[in-house]
Amino acid sequence: MRIRSLGVIDDAVVELSPGFTAVTGETGAGKTMVVTSLGLLLGGRADPALVRIGAGKAVVEGRITVPDDATAAVRAEEAGAELDDGALLISRTVSAEGRSRAHLGGRSVPVGVLAELADELVAVHGQTDQQGLLKLSRQRQALDRYAGDAVAVPLAKYGEAYKRLRAVSAELDEITTRARERAQEADMLRYGLDEIAAVEPRAGEDVELAEEAERLGHAEALASAAAVAHAALAGNPEDPEGVDAGTLVAGAQRALDAVRSHDPALAALADRIGEIGILLRDAAGDLAGYADDLDADPLRLAAVEERRAALTGLTRKYGEDIAAVLAWAERSAARLTELDGDDERIGELTAERDALRAELGGLAQALTDARTEAADRFAAAVTAELASLAMPHARVSFDIRQAEDPEGVEVGGRPVAYGPAGADEVELLLAPHPGAPARPIAKGASGGELSRVMLAVEVVFAGTDPVPTYLFDEVDAGVGGKAAVEIGRRLARLAKTAQVVVVTHLPQVAAFADRQLLVEKTNDGSVTRSGVKVLEGEERVRELSRMLAGQEDSETARAHAEELLATARADL
Repeated sequence: MRIRSLGVIDDAVVELSPGFTAVTGETGAGKTMVVTSLGLLLGGRADPALVRIGAGKAVVEGRITVPDDATAAVRAEEAGAELDDGALLISRTVSAEGRSRAHLGGRSVPVGVLAELADELVAVHGQTDQQGLLKLSRQRQALDRYAGDAVAVPLAKYGEAYKRLRAVSAELDEITTRARERAQEADMLRYGLDEIAAVEPRAGEDVELAEEAERLGHAEALASAAAVAHAALAGNPEDPEGVDAGTLVAGAQRALDAVRSHDPALAALADRIGEIGILLRDAAGDLAGYADDLDADPLRLAAVEERRAALTGLTRKYGEDIAAVLAWAERSAARLTELDGDDERIGELTAERDALRAELGGLAQALTDARTEAADRFAAAVTAELASLAMPHARVSFDIRQAEDPEGVEVGGRPVAYGPAGADEVELLLAPHPGAPARPIAKGASGGELSRVMLAVEVVFAGTDPVPTYLFDEVDAGVGGKAAVEIGRRLARLAKTAQVVVVTHLPQVAAFADRQLLVEKTNDGSVTRSGVKVLEGEERVRELSRMLAGQEDSETARAHAEELLATARADL
């Protein structure tokens, strides 16, 4: 990795051994920044506070070897990345303003893609993970992870049934708890539909009646106007001497017809006047028919107004016009059918809920059985690892139990509480020495014991669900003496099958590393810069001496450091 402008690190290159790498240094030198850098490369949260003061951005670049057929390689190629001689080049940039960018194999990718690769590439563990192991949910997750498909398969089926049960129960509760409101809604809809049905409105009827009412209300004026217009066009029989438009136009046409053969233009005008005469005769005929058909019956006008009042009563309540009223009626009829079917729906949901609860009970029992079987194997494997970590008499076991709940699902012939991961409460127990009762690790394990239990659990996982790289951030806190030596020895053995990176304060652990990196800082009077260097020979002895006694030049410390290195080499 190359780290630039991250925390106290100005610019440093971190070359990790393919085996066991120990990262050491004074408190505050920036060792944790190595862990943070790897976390950023693997999609961790970008905190602008990590950017070095005075720098515009922090940049972490890394090269990770990945087999071509590995899941991570396939996912990277799907994201458009290209492998460089079997390695992925990853870059992460964090600006001081908080913006974050990620590049994978030369392609810009969402940060989430890096996070997807993390599970396949690196297992990161720190002191916060130790605290997480104290939570029952994390202990159950660890057991499920160890059990593999034996738990994963029924757990997936259980999860689907659990989600469906939640949905069915929510719908059932909604229907039953709102029964009164739904009954009131149904009554209101029936009243409205009955009121509309009594009137029996037709689409567009309100517009037609408005036009008819306007016509009936002005019948006399309309008849008079039609008669005057007809007389103007066709003449008045009572005034044979009167001049009308039809007569005048006919005279104009006769005058032009007499001479039309002499000029085509005048002939065209004569034809147009002939057309006008035809239109005048048609209009006069329509006016005569209109006057004959016009109904001035006041009884009909009263009936129209009464019908309009009935329609107005509907539009005042259910829509701005009859079209809207009819649309409301259609929607309301569908909704009423739905509400009237609630009783039937309640029966269907109740039956489905009971069937799902029975199914969940069977799946929960299958989960309990699978977890119980895996717990025995897991506990035995962790106990064996603890023996190699200076806890030869410690015993680890699991307590798998269920809490009774009258509203729960039936498991083992009794109703028990259940959740999204089953009905089991899983708790990791530790008996640190013979005669000591097995107690929850949250209560019965010291800090050093908890560190070793955590390491033992991870070593067991390495044999069943391996990843290429393990990173431990001071998980050896609270450990010293022989136990520290055993932790170093066990990490060295783990490094024979995987890459192991450990940030540590313990010289007993660092001595077993294939490569030791020193994170050191200098002060030039204005800016503190940290660098990372590989320690070899005399430099490594000096650093181990400092870690042992706080004095690089102490002869006693040097002798002890050389002895530690010799012991580690002999063991390997």
